[in-house]
Amino acid sequence: MILDILKLDMGFVQKIGLNRKNNNIIISLIELAHRLDLKVIAEGVETKEQADFLRNYGCDYFQGFYFAKPMPKEEFEALLDKQS
Repeated sequence: MILDILKLDMGFVQKIGLNRKNNNIIISLIELAHRLDLKVIAEGVETKEQADFLRNYGCDYFQGFYFAKPMPKEEFEALLDKQS
């Protein structure tokens, strides 16, 4: 099995900003993943604060309600077409 991506569970993301210890754990996970040549995706991003924090510390991909609610495939494709 080859790993190429590390997914941060929404449980980690929801704790961003609660205290320094939680923030340092997330920063360390992102740094460790990058040292292992892994991309990092964070799930459950719901606020600008979370997105900014993750972006500032090098998270590669984001998913969550902050960007869009879950939607049917057709709506998602239409959204992508609008943005290109």
